[in-house]
Amino acid sequence: MIDLKAFEVWFVTGSQHLYGEETLKLVAEHSQQIAAGLDSASGTPVRVVYKPVVKTPEEIYTTLQDANVAKNCIGIIAWMHTFSPAKMWIRGLSILQKPMLHLHTQFNRDIPWNSIDMDFMNLNQSAHGDREFGFMVSRMRKNRKVVVGHWQDPEVLSQINSWARAAAGWHDWQGAKFARIGDNMRYVAVTEGDKVEAELKFGYSVNTYGIGDLVKVIESIDHDTINNLVDEYESAYTMADDLKKGGDRHQSVFDAAKIELGLRKFLQEGGFKGFTDTFEDLHGIIQLPGIAAQRLMADGYGFAAEGDWKTAALVRAFKVMGSGLEGGNGFMEDYTYHFDPDNQLVLGSHMLEIDASLANGKPSLEVHPLGIGGKADPARLVFNVSGGQALNASMVDMGNRFRLLVNEVEAVEPQNDLPRLPVARVLWKPYPDMRTGCAAWIYAGGAHHTVYSQNLTAEHVQDFADMAGLEFVRIGKDTRLDQLRNELRWNDASYR
Repeated sequence: MIDLKAFEVWFVTGSQHLYGEETLKLVAEHSQQIAAGLDSASGTPVRVVYKPVVKTPEEIYTTLQDANVAKNCIGIIAWMHTFSPAKMWIRGLSILQKPMLHLHTQFNRDIPWNSIDMDFMNLNQSAHGDREFGFMVSRMRKNRKVVVGHWQDPEVLSQINSWARAAAGWHDWQGAKFARIGDNMRYVAVTEGDKVEAELKFGYSVNTYGIGDLVKVIESIDHDTINNLVDEYESAYTMADDLKKGGDRHQSVFDAAKIELGLRKFLQEGGFKGFTDTFEDLHGIIQLPGIAAQRLMADGYGFAAEGDWKTAALVRAFKVMGSGLEGGNGFMEDYTYHFDPDNQLVLGSHMLEIDASLANGKPSLEVHPLGIGGKADPARLVFNVSGGQALNASMVDMGNRFRLLVNEVEAVEPQNDLPRLPVARVLWKPYPDMRTGCAAWIYAGGAHHTVYSQNLTAEHVQDFADMAGLEFVRIGKDTRLDQLRNELRWNDASYR
């Protein structure tokens, strides 16, 4: 699990010297209490750190400059307890490189009707202090999330937590490295994209490594280490006797373990956070990595098949955002449909590489022919994914911008055993319905590869998209096809 408590968001309160030392002392005390309350609230994924109240352009600039370079600071929460003239914020906001949340709150929940006086009014001016600040942020076209309500309100805390998780995912992308082992699947369009533009916009790099680079590492793994991993397989998964040590088909499992160990070592030594491969480019590898990809994803690596580096990076970001929450995030593909008028469903799966963290129950380790690629029969984990609310997300390169598309879905428990389908799988109903959801996805240019999430919401993804400067398109319960098509037209016009 990725430890999000290693990250900090800074709580920065604005005021001014106009109000005198007594008022500023109370502003600081209230700010400290709010920061401590947010930090200790149940569900807060990161640390919330109080910073001294900023009262001058110089203090603002210095605090935001420090936030930019602080290694563990992933964003700031800004709040104007009193009026803070917004021209003071121009220099600081102009250099701020970290995500920002504007918390429009006040220290007290209720107006003290019987005792309220002008001292109270001068101290508690968020209602218009935050509007002054909000104007300047809008005037400067700065991305931010605005959360309104009392700081102890559960809904306010939920929105802050969503933003903090998104900020952690965005922070993790900065300087991240993703390995494209081999190239893209031949002639496929949607898995391609502008890697230079991605590095400029998102902060991560994607570079290609030849299969020989990986094969050299795989061949360096010793037999004892491989046998130890095979023992782990036999303990963790259901396996047929002929796949276990001494069995007729054990060699396939041994080879798969060797590939996993070599791939893991390659990623660790290279400092990579994710990778891609493709079954069309496996020279020197005896079988397509199946269980290796499944287990590496379960350990937090990003992955996507067939050279799809955009999805691999998005898998990693979702894993960071969802760390500590119940459920998993992993690579997925819309594979085939069930068009029964009374029960329309999508069967999501892939040839081999569905994330083991999505498994409902104990997976079965199985070996079957792949049917394509001309390689040895690969080992893979076979399991069902449980029902419940979920989403699919896809990032595509539209030529002049990247688009992040989300379809909210309802996963359902498998209704049949599928005894001859030797892959991990999940069934879901797209919102708002099969016809609208699938048509909307296609109109929006969504890819066949996605990130499937059991624990993130559209709010998490939209917060992340805002930080990354991504066009965000949501398909949910309230989606109407005519409105969505208009939204796509308006977006095209705004990006020209």
